[in-house]
Amino acid sequence: MASIQQTPNGPVLVLKESALQEKGKDAQKNNIMAAKMVADIVKSSLGPRGLDKMLVDSLGDVTITNDGATILKEIDAQHPAAKMMIEISKTIDTEVGDGTTSSVIFAGTLLAKAEELLKKDVHSSVIIEGFQAASEKALEVLAEISKKVTADDRETLLKIASTSMESKLISEDSEPLSKIVVDSIMSITETRDNKASIDLDNLKVEKKAGGSIQDTALIKGIVLDKEVVHSGMPTKIQQAKIALLNTAMEVEKTEMSAEIRINDPTQMQMFLEEENRMIKTMVDKIHSIGANVVICQKGIDDMAQHFLSKHGILAVRRVKESDMTKLAKATGGRITSNIEDISEKDLGGANLVQQKKVESDKWVFIEGCKNPQSVTLLIRGGSQRVVDEVDRSIHDSLMVVKDVIEKPEIVAGGGAPEALLASFLKDWSERFEGRQQLAINKFAEALEIIPLTIAENAGMDPIDTMVKLRARQSEGKKWSGINAKEGRVADMLTQNIVEPVVVKEQIIKSATEAASMILRIDDVIAISGGSGGGMPPGMPPMG
Repeated sequence: MASIQQTPNGPVLVLKESALQEKGKDAQKNNIMAAKMVADIVKSSLGPRGLDKMLVDSLGDVTITNDGATILKEIDAQHPAAKMMIEISKTIDTEVGDGTTSSVIFAGTLLAKAEELLKKDVHSSVIIEGFQAASEKALEVLAEISKKVTADDRETLLKIASTSMESKLISEDSEPLSKIVVDSIMSITETRDNKASIDLDNLKVEKKAGGSIQDTALIKGIVLDKEVVHSGMPTKIQQAKIALLNTAMEVEKTEMSAEIRINDPTQMQMFLEEENRMIKTMVDKIHSIGANVVICQKGIDDMAQHFLSKHGILAVRRVKESDMTKLAKATGGRITSNIEDISEKDLGGANLVQQKKVESDKWVFIEGCKNPQSVTLLIRGGSQRVVDEVDRSIHDSLMVVKDVIEKPEIVAGGGAPEALLASFLKDWSERFEGRQQLAINKFAEALEIIPLTIAENAGMDPIDTMVKLRARQSEGKKWSGINAKEGRVADMLTQNIVEPVVVKEQIIKSATEAASMILRIDDVIAISGGSGGGMPPGMPPMG
């Protein structure tokens, strides 16, 4: 419907004919419904007993995962409010790596609780104020109850990595994989002014189906999914001196199209010999500075391959730029654009460069680097789908270990901190008068959805479990949470189930902001492009 206002001078058309408008309570109701539906999609995948989703895209490709961000990214939601919920999971995935499912469930529950208040004619501004006050207080309390650790405490980091894996496909192999995750993060940690910083770009992840998850390994160097270019070259070189080139080892073609007229067959021969001589000069230059391995970002001519193999030099071509950067970091070499300028000090070093067979492919392993600030994680698994899910799970685990090194504070898992914050906020809300107290209470109730869902997904009785959990925490056992594997309430700290404070903070902040933003909307105006009218796909029809 177009928006038409009647005036004494006749109707005034504000929006164009094809525009559709949804106002007031209807707009709020539909937005909240869409957000709740997004939360329901991922709800059953929370916790150690959470289930996986199978996602099939338009091309028929299958993804099997219980990672909240991946599920929501793949479902291609159409409703604008649903898209806002998906944005939260993307933000959390990028910022802290874990807690994507929790944040979406919490935001959806906040909106469901807000809807109860809206039905009682509590104004959305009052609800938003209450939610924001509760969120700030929750973050304060979280900072007080958190346990400070040291950034290089390997035991704690192993517990953090293992907890992240408990709810994933790789939970059975969490012990060996946690060690790999912690070792790889510690290899790429840089400390400046007593402050640790980690750039995950320095960690190269290679995936290959085959073997089992336990064959996943950390390589203190770089793995290139390329093979040695010429069969006459050595496939193993010890004490390697590596030349890193981002220029082609071939005779350059001229920029403009040129024509060479040859009158005499001997001229043709001279022309070809000159080309060979130029290539030989390049190879001789590399050999003269002592390089025995050449890694080239561009092409290597057949003739260049021949000369390199005569000198016993191992060469790899068409290596990605990102891999070249990592190689420079790992081997201490410098990437050279001009072969004439290369010198011995530009060469990188590694104890061993060798070609190995990984399943049916031949890959080049550059190991034992001088300064392995760049390392490779080689992920294996029974099938491509398993490898992809292992990759996603390990990424979450890497991120949480990074979070703790950068901000060394932890809390117990299993819904313990959420239940603790909920009971604190319920007591705290009594200081407020009027309707804001109701909103703070609803925020506290919404927090309890995390332990409640973990219990529900583990097949436990949610009401009995929550009563038991509240009773334990009121006795002073503040780290009591849901042990989903054993189906009971237990002290999660002694069970070694711990999570970074940063993740919990991000969940509360992101979910509160998203819920507040959706509650602020009281008018949805959809203006279609072109001639056809109508709402965007996924928008509910107008009453």
